[in-house]
Amino acid sequence: MSESDGVIIRRAEQRDLPALGLLGASLMRIHFAFNERRFMAPGDQPEHGYAQFLDAQLRDPAMLVLVAERSDEAPGRQPGRRDIAGYVYAGIEPQSFKELRERAGYIHDLLVTDDARGAGVGPRLLEAAVAWLREQGVPRVLLWTAAPNEKARKLFAAHGFSPTMVEMTRELS
Repeated sequence: MSESDGVIIRRAEQRDLPALGLLGASLMRIHFAFNERRFMAPGDQPEHGYAQFLDAQLRDPAMLVLVAERSDEAPGRQPGRRDIAGYVYAGIEPQSFKELRERAGYIHDLLVTDDARGAGVGPRLLEAAVAWLREQGVPRVLLWTAAPNEKARKLFAAHGFSPTMVEMTRELS
């Protein structure tokens, strides 16, 4: 799709599933650490489960999974080495009376590896997903972010997202 500084933003492929499983498991652990009651427990092998989940999403034409792949041209990289520096998972969601909204694009996940943070990978993934959603003709893009994830909220705000809903939780046990 696009390349800059040795980082290529492209559609995820089957060969990316092991790396995506690791990243998805990391996302699960981060959210579980934010709130153990609200977010799903990662369990013993979340990498496999998350890779299976994204494998199904790769085949759904209403869903998009992009990866940021770093090559040996990226600063500080070993020659010939390619690895995944982050991913974004987005999709088109139909009209929902439950959510009181029209058809919309959703950014479901966005994660950048620790060593790639601050290099512009997150914004590039975000904007690539938004561009794809725009091409699909959705009128708006929505996303959720964990309340304690201040860095993510700042990133999203800097790219035109504004708060519209506040999720509230009441534990029953």
